[in-house]
Amino acid sequence: MPTSNDIPDVLDRREGPHGEVVLRRHGERLEIIANGCFLMDTSDGRSERRLVDAALEALTGRTRPDVLIGGLGVGFSLAHAAADTRWGGITVVERESAIVEWHLGGPLSEISDRALADPRTRIVEADLVAYVNETSDTYDALCLDIDNGPDWTVTEGNGNLYREAGLASCARVLRPGGVLAVWSAQASPEFEETLRNAGFQQVRTEEIPVARGVPDVVHLGIRPG
Repeated sequence: MPTSNDIPDVLDRREGPHGEVVLRRHGERLEIIANGCFLMDTSDGRSERRLVDAALEALTGRTRPDVLIGGLGVGFSLAHAAADTRWGGITVVERESAIVEWHLGGPLSEISDRALADPRTRIVEADLVAYVNETSDTYDALCLDIDNGPDWTVTEGNGNLYREAGLASCARVLRPGGVLAVWSAQASPEFEETLRNAGFQQVRTEEIPVARGVPDVVHLGIRPG
């Protein structure tokens, strides 16, 4: 017989331009569900933090590099970036206004409060696919975590981002020698090849052990100088 901890408690449910997003509490962890698809929770976070660290480590000889984080999520990547004084500007693009609100005084503020108060932090409410096509801003690093990986997107339109044309848009917002870091729930050799075909160099995949299931990974590539 299920206990109360086995049944998630829905804290908020919103309908937006991209469908339904839900925030729920399941025991001690908070979970984000998009269109019925589990996105992430607050149970671990080591791979989201590693996404940011791997990007910084791939940048050599830069002082106070600027980072663009694609997807606010539960806030692990933002909080980790803001806790590191080596980063310069920290811009987060999030298309779901509900998620932003859950951080601004909502249940997820316990993770992101300090980061959001950091003067380096800027939140942009926009679709990342459109943003990388339209913005005139450029960055030293793009940390991409808006899906469960290149092969498991939250919405169909996101799939274009992981093809050569979409990766060209990612390269467009990167300064020469900038790094693209892509979070994924599983490795994708096909995506590695697409990164190379799109002109990225030093392409590699790093595995991150997690508490449950197969390792998460970060795919990395450098825009040529």
